[in-house]
Parts: sequence; structure tokens; C-alpha cells
Amino acid sequence: MTLPADIRFIESHEYMVPAGDAWTVGISRYAADQLGDVVFVELPAVGKALAKGASFGVVESVKAVSDLYAPFAAEVVAVNEAVNGEPGVVGEDPYGRGWLVKLKPAAGEDPAAATMDATAYEAFVGSL
Repeated sequence: MTLPADIRFIESHEYMVPAGDAWTVGISRYAADQLGDVVFVELPAVGKALAKGASFGVVESVKAVSDLYAPFAAEVVAVNEAVNGEPGVVGEDPYGRGWLVKLKPAAGEDPAAATMDATAYEAFVGSL
């Protein structure tokens, strides 16, 4: 799959892609592969305010339970309800149908600050 040119990553393996005045957030392919078969996803309510780095949900697989972290201070403006009924899509199509939330940055927040582009993220993952 070709990644969007404007995709960004954080070290906790969440990705984000700009979508109008919000950012679509999910887990990276690397994280999905490490988790294996996703069996449960817990996501926040629309309207919830998140601090940068705060846990906003959980992805549970047959191997592990992993927290999800906000890449920037934001308000949750949309949640992918489809993953509740079909959590496996998070691992099968993380950059497409498996997105998790859409976040609207808090005032003064620079969402892309302290993030990596796809090349830098690939190098980061290679160093693990």
C-alpha cells in the first residue's frame, strides 16, 4: 500500500494524516503486525479533550493489550465506530478502514511537531 505523502508518525506507533481541520489517527502497520489479530478496540467519546501523550483508548489482540496515545493536544471529533463491530480491520487495513479517531488540534497546537515522516519512522522501527 502506498502511504499518504503527508502521513506522520510518533514513537508510540500511532500515525496521523491531515483531514481538513482535523487529523485522522490510527496505529501503524508495524504496530498492527506486532499485535497480531486485533480482537477488541476501546475508543473515547466524541467531544473528549485529550492532552498530548495521554492515553485515549486501547487495542487488544490475542498477544497483548496496548494503550493508544494522543499525538497532540486535541478534541475527539469523530470515532470509527465500525472497528467496534469488526476490530480485526485495525490490523488488516490500519491506514484505510482501520483508522481510529479524528482529532481537532487544541488552539496553538502544532500537530506535526515532534513527529516523523514515513522515511524517519521506517528508520526508527528498523532500530528497534
